[in-house]
Amino acid sequence: MARPRVAIVVTGSELVRGDRHDRNGPFLAHAVLLLGLDPARIIIVGDAPRDLESALRDAFRADLCIVSGGLGPTHDDRTVEMVARAAGTKLVLDEGLEAQIGAVSRSFAERLGRPYADFAHGVRKQATLPAGAVPIGLAGTAPGFVLKTEHAAVIVLPGPPGELQRLWPGALDTPPVRNVLERARHRDRRTLRLYGVSESSVARTLHEAGGDGDGVDVTVCARDFEIHVDALAEPGAESRAETLLGTLRAAHGRHVFAEDERPVEELVLALCRTLGLRLATAESCTGGMVGERLTSVPGASEVYLGGVVAYADSVKEEQLGVSADLLREHGAVSAEAAAAMARGVRERLGADVGLAVTGVAGPDGGTAEKPVGLVFIHVETPDASRGGDFSYPADRESIRRRAAIAVLHLARRVLSRNRHEPA
Repeated sequence: MARPRVAIVVTGSELVRGDRHDRNGPFLAHAVLLLGLDPARIIIVGDAPRDLESALRDAFRADLCIVSGGLGPTHDDRTVEMVARAAGTKLVLDEGLEAQIGAVSRSFAERLGRPYADFAHGVRKQATLPAGAVPIGLAGTAPGFVLKTEHAAVIVLPGPPGELQRLWPGALDTPPVRNVLERARHRDRRTLRLYGVSESSVARTLHEAGGDGDGVDVTVCARDFEIHVDALAEPGAESRAETLLGTLRAAHGRHVFAEDERPVEELVLALCRTLGLRLATAESCTGGMVGERLTSVPGASEVYLGGVVAYADSVKEEQLGVSADLLREHGAVSAEAAAAMARGVRERLGADVGLAVTGVAGPDGGTAEKPVGLVFIHVETPDASRGGDFSYPADRESIRRRAAIAVLHLARRVLSRNRHEPA
């Protein structure tokens, strides 16, 4: 029996224009994969009625269609209308939903000191759903709902990722979606995360081991110096998946840093927590990106004290204690400056571990000796001091992102005492 197929439709002209990045499509694809469904495609479409209706009609041929966005009260929130049109059904006012949304809107009106009449039209619009739709809750004033069409179970959710994720579990508990989930076929999923090895080298090892197929689907993806390998095994093919990953471990074991989906910043914080160490960061070209990654992990405050964004040389001197003589002799982008920054942030913030990064992010500022993409990183602990560098000519954002990843991996290696792994 074939695994049910899922089509995801993400709406919003701002996504098509490139003003914002889609976060809902990847979340939903990953979620349905874990449920044993087949995420066949993600469609990003603007708010133009003809385009949206066409995308929905196409997506309704799947077993499950998930739609995000366009549920607001304004004229350009057209998802509900186009879902009804594509499904060949009419729109009807849900009076119970109107009362719920109205209560929320009255509260807004009171806080803002505005008459409820200003909100009434929007309330009625949001409470109007395709005939047969089952509401699954509100996110603010936006209702999520589930609709059964001729071929598909359709889940319609708000666009803001937090709101979508809050309503997602309720959608899974509705009869149309449960009927799809009953036909799901779960696959065993195994993961390897590597750092310091090339994507082509990993792919060659897999090819020499027989590659995927025979019930095993393997993907190899390069992400900012990391290589992510995911193996999905059909029932009965688990041993072959393990054989393939075992071959990878044998060939590249010193580069494997995780066998789950935990990001490197979570591993660094866990190591510090285990060792009873407190962490601080000193950043120049990354401008706080390392600290942002660390603080994205719940519970980071147990370990992470804070950081200094020392962009100007004067800040490196005054806040981190980097000497003016060192900066004159070696420059702000140097191994010496990175080491002094790591040492300085340890001392100034009273941390046990100091991470530092400095580089030329471009697009200007490079020289023949120090080109755009040159980055120096350093980690200092109570019993170790280790630096590294790389030169990666790319766009500014990629250089900064890779620099943040690189210093976190250096910290992971130092804290785990994995001194045989290359910088």
